[in-house]
Amino acid sequence: MIRLKLLFILMILLSLNGCISSRSYYVLSNTPLPTVIYLSKHRVIAVSKVTVPEYLYKREIAVAKTSSQIEILSGAIWGEDLDAGLTHRLISFLQKKFRQPSVYAYPWGISREPSIIVKVDVTRFIAQGDKVYLDANWEVMQPRTQKRTARLFSTSVATGSDASSIVDAMNRAFGQLEENVALDVKHF
Repeated sequence: MIRLKLLFILMILLSLNGCISSRSYYVLSNTPLPTVIYLSKHRVIAVSKVTVPEYLYKREIAVAKTSSQIEILSGAIWGEDLDAGLTHRLISFLQKKFRQPSVYAYPWGISREPSIIVKVDVTRFIAQGDKVYLDANWEVMQPRTQKRTARLFSTSVATGSDASSIVDAMNRAFGQLEENVALDVKHF
């Protein structure tokens, strides 16, 4: 009888172990300090919400096992919606890069028209094997003149297989994208 009770208690404890799992939360919105600062032209820069692939709308961190199979990392959770976090990070980076606070999320409810509108569309942002891949395109436009430039971006950054390494590599990859976008904004 005692063995049966111990076995029952052990089974309950083992089943609870699956329910009580540790989770780590990660964010990509920590804005790095730029190594090179561009002179500000005192423009109003508008940043549209960064769009991301559907698999990044989930809170769990996904990795690609093959080109057509995605797997969720156990216990690794995004601490923010990635589209909103990346938009905030890009805005903050451009503010620091140009040393000007006039970089806002677009559209906004004020009457002042922006000098430049930046739109970023991330098409692939995932770890596969020993690399994180980031593919994106962006457009920089002057609303008054309709002058625009569009670019494609692709990079891969080495990573480990654990969530911390993957998030660190994603931070570095997005940092490369931010620098490229800022360079286009500089030339407008």
